[in-house]
Amino acid sequence: MLRGVTFTWACYEREDDIRDQVTGLLQAQHLDGLLLGLVPYARARDLLPADLPVAVTRSAALDLALAWARARGNGWPATPVSVDTFDEETVDEVATALGLNRGAIACLPFDPERTTADVVAFHRESLARTGAAYVISVRTAVAAALEGPVAVLNALATPGTIRADLHELALRIRSHRADRQRFAAGVFLASGPAAGGDLDRARVGLHRLLLNTPEFADAWIDDRGRRGVVVFAPVALFEAITHRWVTLSTLAEATKTLGVRTVAGFGIGASARSCVALAERAASRAEQDAGPGAYLISEDGVVIGPMGATGGPLEFTYRDHGGIEELAGRVGLSPATLSRLAALERKLGNRPLSPSDLARSLGITDPSGRRLIRKLSESHLAVDDGSAQLHRKGRPTRLYRLAITAALDTR
Repeated sequence: MLRGVTFTWACYEREDDIRDQVTGLLQAQHLDGLLLGLVPYARARDLLPADLPVAVTRSAALDLALAWARARGNGWPATPVSVDTFDEETVDEVATALGLNRGAIACLPFDPERTTADVVAFHRESLARTGAAYVISVRTAVAAALEGPVAVLNALATPGTIRADLHELALRIRSHRADRQRFAAGVFLASGPAAGGDLDRARVGLHRLLLNTPEFADAWIDDRGRRGVVVFAPVALFEAITHRWVTLSTLAEATKTLGVRTVAGFGIGASARSCVALAERAASRAEQDAGPGAYLISEDGVVIGPMGATGGPLEFTYRDHGGIEELAGRVGLSPATLSRLAALERKLGNRPLSPSDLARSLGITDPSGRRLIRKLSESHLAVDDGSAQLHRKGRPTRLYRLAITAALDTR
């Protein structure tokens, strides 16, 4: 159902083979996006390029319901049963819909640190304790270890679930391409004191230097006098010349040629005016440092810097908080997304929100909001805060409190 898409597959027999398979897939050719299951993502997350759109597929409530339907078709009782990988919320939802005894369903949610042996041990203990006749498992390695003396029903993601995740990945790829086509602004300043010349002359020299810089051949450059030299270019161009916002060698060259300290600021916003305003703020921040350097400020609240003239550490911060890049990498989110979540938490104060509230605030779909809440909960960045009956009909909605600020403060 996806037109204009070419698929490349990496298949593994054992979970220990996952990293080698993903490495080979990434090296074999250029990928526009990658779809992985929970286990492959957990095993190979550190191998994935930061700018590669990734979607993680997981078995859905329908997949669990179909597994129970197969059990009934085999003549097996619906409960007692032992289930792995599905989260408690999904098991609750399906059990309620099918009228099953939730107390007779042992559930072990997915944990990236939990080994196959741990999951097998859980099932065996559950079978011995409850007398269940079978196991519902998502992990093929677990099914292989249990098959024989234990009946196992595989609840792998169905084609419908995978199709939905593929469509979501395709949208992410298109969004990623659109982001790379967005424009940004850069403000370059000759910051005193001048050595053997006045600042106005240095700014004229800076304008001329940027016009003759090959990397800026496709950029629009304007001399704005005392407000510095403004450069408009696609975000991708700025990412390339700063080595993804790490260093800016042009500053070292300008400082040496002009005899004055040169700094820069970059801004990414919804309009040209907001881009320039953010870039000017970023340049002002760079002026506060001792040597040549640069910062990036986006309208999402992300600040990146300092970018050294000859190399230096890359830091993502949100307002007064540091370490957001490290925390984002640990939980598997982008620094920009985590910064938006931190901004949302501050806006909420101490009020809880539902997965649907989160989805509306971030402009994503409700299923994506539920998946994001699960990821945040697994990383202890969202805390269960009970439930609320938001509508007169239907099941109560679970509520959560974001805990990102606390996680950043304790670093």
